[in-house]
Amino acid sequence: MILIPGFASGAWSWSWQIESLAKDFKVITFDPRGISRSPITEGETVSISMIADDVVALLDKLSLPNAHILGISFGGFVALDFVLRFPKRVNRLVLASTSFGGPNHVAPSMQVLAAFASTDGLNTAERIRKYLTVAFSPEFVESNAEDVDRFCEMREQHFVPRDVYMQQLQSALSFDVEDQVPAIRAETLVVTGDKDVVVPTQNSRNLAAAIPSSQLEIIEGTGHMAFVEKASEFNRIVATFLKEQN
Repeated sequence: MILIPGFASGAWSWSWQIESLAKDFKVITFDPRGISRSPITEGETVSISMIADDVVALLDKLSLPNAHILGISFGGFVALDFVLRFPKRVNRLVLASTSFGGPNHVAPSMQVLAAFASTDGLNTAERIRKYLTVAFSPEFVESNAEDVDRFCEMREQHFVPRDVYMQQLQSALSFDVEDQVPAIRAETLVVTGDKDVVVPTQNSRNLAAAIPSSQLEIIEGTGHMAFVEKASEFNRIVATFLKEQN
């Protein structure tokens, strides 16, 4: 299975999943182009479709005809682009805390948008904590400060260039596949937290309703980072879905 990282994130962000899911699957993840250990040369561009193309190249390099695909948030956009353009390369699809985009995307509050849109001090500890903390539920921030700190510190250790950050953001803001998702034929799991203020939960409901062979799982008491806040439950839901018999 391929794990596609979220916005401005890399392979490190799946630290709560890899060991658990590797009990049942060969788990593959990566740093998207321009992020951390995947540098790009000056002038190269970044987009959702380009990252999806990179997933194809990764599968080809590993001589894998297809795989299960799991994308979180921005990575969910990449996963959707991938399954729509390369449907035969997908076994089962998992879309976490994401949306089909476009005019019917349910947007977060202006305060949340502002936290992500600013690039002032982009790679500083203060800036990282400001925009990542809002992605967790307030209850988790209060009771699990060590996990929040760990996630933020891992992000600090992996540099994100400003131009790459902005190109990912611009690509996300223009993303719109609402009219295309009914064509998805892969068995699909849509999973989200019920307190997601970054990609509000209604987006997952709408996405699941639009994809024919889909099921929706809402993890209670979690925010956008449901895959960290309740990692064991998230991992169990994903593994159960991927191992189900048709």
